[in-house]
Amino acid sequence: MEQARQTRVHGLLLLIVAAVFIWSAIRPASYAVWALEVTPALIGLVIVTALYQRFRLTTMSYVIVAMLAIIMLIGGHYIYSKVPFFNWIKEAFHFERNHYDRFGHFLKGTFAIVLREILLRKTPLPRGAWLFTIVTSMSLAIAALYEIIEWLVSMISKGGKASKDFLGTQGDIWDTQWDMLCTLIGTLIALWLLSRWHDRQLARLDQPRG
Repeated sequence: MEQARQTRVHGLLLLIVAAVFIWSAIRPASYAVWALEVTPALIGLVIVTALYQRFRLTTMSYVIVAMLAIIMLIGGHYIYSKVPFFNWIKEAFHFERNHYDRFGHFLKGTFAIVLREILLRKTPLPRGAWLFTIVTSMSLAIAALYEIIEWLVSMISKGGKASKDFLGTQGDIWDTQWDMLCTLIGTLIALWLLSRWHDRQLARLDQPRG
């Protein structure tokens, strides 16, 4: 009964992401930028969908994956530096930049919960300081890898307009460092606020941690 309910929730999440994907693909600001921004989300969705029957995650992890995919789809549609609501925030509070990119990197820190789940279920690593440290390090490593990919795209395209929009630095020479700091803060907050709730969901899984 519980498993069937969870399956329906997971299906609903997939439908929501699919609907946002369709909207995102309709007349984006730039199809080149859209492809660059959306591709990581599509790869992640394909992986979790393909592994659904063999390695089903907790609902919390699927909510996080869906949320991050939607963040990327919205950013791809508008271009991160031009998301309308955050342009309004910029003007209302007299910020120097559109902070949707920072917001997205902060939320990417929640992916630490998914990493935590994989380590708890697929390794002998117990809960505690080492788990916290390794998950945090992995989250930062993924953030750094994403920044390296952005840099490589810029180098390969020789600094074209699409690559500049993809980088989204908005003139900030410390943009990469700020992005990684936002991910670190998001990671620490997610682990602090969600770990116990996550543990309760892990306890309800049919297949216990191996």
